[in-house]
Amino acid sequence: MATGTLQFVVNGHGALLTCLFLIHIGHVHCQQFLIPFKAPSDCGQKEFFDISSLSCAKCGENQRQSTTGLSCICLPGYKTTNLSSDKGPVACEQCPTNKPAVTKDGFGCIRCPGSLNEEGKCQCSSGNILVERDVNGNLLDEATCKACNSDSPALSVPNISGDKCEKCQATFINTSCMCTSPNVLAGGLCFPSGGLSTNVNPSVNYAQLKFSIQSAWFEENLYSSAAACLLFSNLTACQALGNMCVMNMHSVSSVANDACGLFNTIFSSKTTLSSVQGIAYWKANLPWLYYGNEPGLASRVLQTDPVPVSFSLRGTKKNTDLRLLVAIYNVRGDFLRWEQVGGSNLQFCPESATRQAAAFSFGTAYQQSCDLSVAALLVAHPEPQFYDVFMDVGGQNKNLLPLPTLVQNQQYNGQYINQGTMKNWYLSRRVFLVDTLSGREKSLSSSPKVIRVATTITIRFQLVPRTQVGQIYPPLVSVSYTDVLITDINTQTVSLSFAVEYEMSQTDARTMTDTALGVLGGLALICTLLRTASYKRRIASALIDMATIGKFLLFFAGDLANAFFAVTVGTGLYWLIFYKTLKAQMFVSVLLPTPTQEERFVTYIGCAFAFKAVQFLHELYLQVSVDIFLIDWERPRSKPNRSVQGATDTQQDSSPVSIWRTYFVANEWNELQTIRKICPTFQIVAVLFFLEVLGFSNLALRDPWSTLERLPQAYTPPYSLVLRYGVAATLWLCIGLLQVIFFTVFYEHFVEDKIRQFVDLCSVSNISVLLLSHTCFGYYIHGRSVHGHADTNMEEMNNNLKRERESLCGQRGLVPNSDIQTFQVSINRNLRSQFDRIQGSLSRRNRPSRLMDASTANLSELQFRAYNTMNHFLGSFIDHGLSEMDYVVRDKLILERILGMEFMEASDKSLFYNDEAHSFSNVLFYGNESLLLIFDTLFFCVVDLGSQNFVLAAVLTYAQQTIFGFLRNSLGRRNLVNKTLVDQRFLI
Repeated sequence: MATGTLQFVVNGHGALLTCLFLIHIGHVHCQQFLIPFKAPSDCGQKEFFDISSLSCAKCGENQRQSTTGLSCICLPGYKTTNLSSDKGPVACEQCPTNKPAVTKDGFGCIRCPGSLNEEGKCQCSSGNILVERDVNGNLLDEATCKACNSDSPALSVPNISGDKCEKCQATFINTSCMCTSPNVLAGGLCFPSGGLSTNVNPSVNYAQLKFSIQSAWFEENLYSSAAACLLFSNLTACQALGNMCVMNMHSVSSVANDACGLFNTIFSSKTTLSSVQGIAYWKANLPWLYYGNEPGLASRVLQTDPVPVSFSLRGTKKNTDLRLLVAIYNVRGDFLRWEQVGGSNLQFCPESATRQAAAFSFGTAYQQSCDLSVAALLVAHPEPQFYDVFMDVGGQNKNLLPLPTLVQNQQYNGQYINQGTMKNWYLSRRVFLVDTLSGREKSLSSSPKVIRVATTITIRFQLVPRTQVGQIYPPLVSVSYTDVLITDINTQTVSLSFAVEYEMSQTDARTMTDTALGVLGGLALICTLLRTASYKRRIASALIDMATIGKFLLFFAGDLANAFFAVTVGTGLYWLIFYKTLKAQMFVSVLLPTPTQEERFVTYIGCAFAFKAVQFLHELYLQVSVDIFLIDWERPRSKPNRSVQGATDTQQDSSPVSIWRTYFVANEWNELQTIRKICPTFQIVAVLFFLEVLGFSNLALRDPWSTLERLPQAYTPPYSLVLRYGVAATLWLCIGLLQVIFFTVFYEHFVEDKIRQFVDLCSVSNISVLLLSHTCFGYYIHGRSVHGHADTNMEEMNNNLKRERESLCGQRGLVPNSDIQTFQVSINRNLRSQFDRIQGSLSRRNRPSRLMDASTANLSELQFRAYNTMNHFLGSFIDHGLSEMDYVVRDKLILERILGMEFMEASDKSLFYNDEAHSFSNVLFYGNESLLLIFDTLFFCVVDLGSQNFVLAAVLTYAQQTIFGFLRNSLGRRNLVNKTLVDQRFLI
């Protein structure tokens, strides 16, 4: 024991017991200990809540529960004899009959000079104090009642406890402490009659709950505070009266005797008095509660004179600190202290000091919200405190600017006046956070029936328009209160929020945006008219019918989508550059649009996406319904038959033309349908990498800092939709354009060019392709082999290619001595009519679904004939074999290329326009990359703006690309099968 350790001597039996004990400990360690939940309210009248065992315990004999419920007290007529008893927390003993009363301290019995109260204690008449002990503290046999001398010169009355005499209040007459009629006694003060009517309205209106209650606090203090303020100019009484008006949310009604009515009456009576600090709305001795009720006063207060402070984000004059102060008063009107705004004085939610301090860094949009229990609010705010908010504007004497307050719940004659336009606002001063006092009905010690909580507090800063020195208008404190009916304080919660917002007039920005949209919209209309005219020329129709109007609207949707897209991307870039680079400016000059101001911008984005989706679906439909035919130039070759014995001549048979070349070209065309100049998967991964990994998403936060990394302990402001769209759209477009440039400049030149490879494949395969995207307009790929035949062996094919490389044969072009193989074609109506007649018999519906069903394929002889007829017809047309359907080859004019239309009409002869740009890709995804890129950009941004989640937007964009790619490939394959008679089982 000398070493301080407890030693055990274990024998054989002890070791066995020790092992059993350890096994028992193992079992105990694994079991769960559960206790029933008990609260003080669950205990009965003869029980108390034992804070040690967290359960209800029985009180001892002759005891009952105390008012707190956490202890027991003796019954009336019983004195306390012991504070530590085995039978309970206290021991009680009945007083003898000759001393039936219990002393005030509860530890003795005594005789009373008069009657006993309900608690079994002595009571004295009004104006007397109860004396139970002598000057040495010894208990008297009989208590006595001593009268306080209310006459001069003593002028004393009993104190609140009734055990000591004290001087009466100065409002009583100089000769006696009696407030005799017709004077009025209220709140311990004696008021002369006729000064203020005693008929006051102590009710508190809870408009959200649609009822009022008679407040115990108002009943006890309203008249006395108003009378003392009016008659004696008592400073604390005037403050207390003002606080009661604030507890009624500054609401003014037709009733002149409620809290705000009395305050306004007193304010009107003091119009002749001087103003405080030169402010007309602040009268001497009174708190400043209102700005006045002149029409348009709010706009003059908030948008006339700038605050004499300049905010800068860099340099020697850097100023980003918002220094706000509050003067704090208690509910009785006493001034408590000055306090700097920050921490938890206006912010309910528990948060680190670093994050709370971010609310007062200029330019950082701050938003904090949480749910707090009603029980916690009752404990933390037993009485309301009141705040007058000021802004420290510096200067030699540390000048303060009073901040106006907008109470959202303020009513005027039952109507909410601060929820409309600014011209109808009634600005006020002074706010409170939690009022747990005015909702007490019977007595101030009772639990509140209703509490009123400032659930939303917002401080708004407005930048002076066109400022070059970083000035702002007076900030506005906006408060919204919520009435909470108490039902169960242990389960009820209240949602609270605190925010700091910044705004500037968007008139100039909106004007520029609308102007740009108007100009681009006009250009879009001109482009649409040209496209419609080109469409009418290409379908060889001059009538303006419903179909034409429908096409006009479809074209206009696409062009208008481009206008909206250009405006929104430009707007997003504008704010991204000029707001996020504020750090490079000496003074603050621009602020982001507020969420409300962003609604029009979001509408523009929605319009751009909707119109672009219409254009995309229209283009998708056109691509999967294009007319296509593969012209096979191969002619049958004669082959010698084996000689028949006894015959003198050898017979020659023609070998059939192989269909495999046509199948091969069709299969390659099928694979080209959904190729793009960008890799969609890489696009999505790269955008997410920049946004989420490198932190570019932080550029969209509502603060002026352009840092890509944020510390975990730092506050993260909410996102700006304008900046979020600007960052996402810019990244998507930049990465997409870089991919297009890489694909066009490097990949197609040094790796693989599938479009030109397809043209080469047509020449090698001796197959030409005719594509008709419109009734009388389309594209032609001349694939006629310069060698005459393509059905040959490997040796001959290699020799043919070698001869072509060495220029030992003719050129591939349609026109002699020309290499141009691709053309835009404008055909006349006769050719189209003949094409449609043959095409009608080419169409087929039911095809075998498996290769093993080939024997059951029902390909009619008519379809085979139609195929051969079409092949012969188009071949003859290309070879100028149809004199009534001839064509000429020419170059397009520069203006025709720019406008995308043909000036000459193909009336007698069809027109073939040289097309070295391979514009036949316009019927593929490849030739519509700009449409797809803009559509994907808008889809990604719209999903992100709706979900505020870049990852989800990326996933849904990938799913959208996959779905539409599948539809384009499936429907395009079906169209290819139907138009060319190629069996779909060979399209792999």
